[in-house]
Amino acid sequence: MSAPATVTMADPLWRPSPRARQLWAINAALLWLPVFALQAVGAFVGSWWPAWAQIAVLAITLALALLHVTVVPFWRYRVHRWEISDTAVYTRTGWFTQERRIAPISRVQTVDTERGPIDRMLGLATVTVTTASSAGAVKITALDQDIADRTVAQLTEIAGTNLGDAT
Repeated sequence: MSAPATVTMADPLWRPSPRARQLWAINAALLWLPVFALQAVGAFVGSWWPAWAQIAVLAITLALALLHVTVVPFWRYRVHRWEISDTAVYTRTGWFTQERRIAPISRVQTVDTERGPIDRMLGLATVTVTTASSAGAVKITALDQDIADRTVAQLTEIAGTNLGDAT
């Protein structure tokens, strides 16, 4: 009796747009704005804290925010990948916790494009591939708009030729 063959899973080939780093940095900065606003209000209203404590908390918050805005987008860019074949959509996402997803083309139900205001400003889009899966949709984030449009067209064409019923 022979041993079962080892299956290795190759990483998806394509990265998001290089502008993804800007998108993720802007989104991270926007997340920190309410924290700084609350600290500013606390500095004026909460005068019961000593000045050194307020400065220490502000310094720690600033260090964490700078780390989040400057390091995390580059880290995410190194991790995020996507690829489409005739049989499946592959993604790898995350920065601290990483996730790999494979969605068979036969399970594709819809393909959507999404562009928020910052995406539009940077010329980016997210392609969402909804499948018959309890794990939810597969998202390919931060693609250049023209690549997103081509990806949607390619997925639509491949899914249209597939004989599966997407269930």
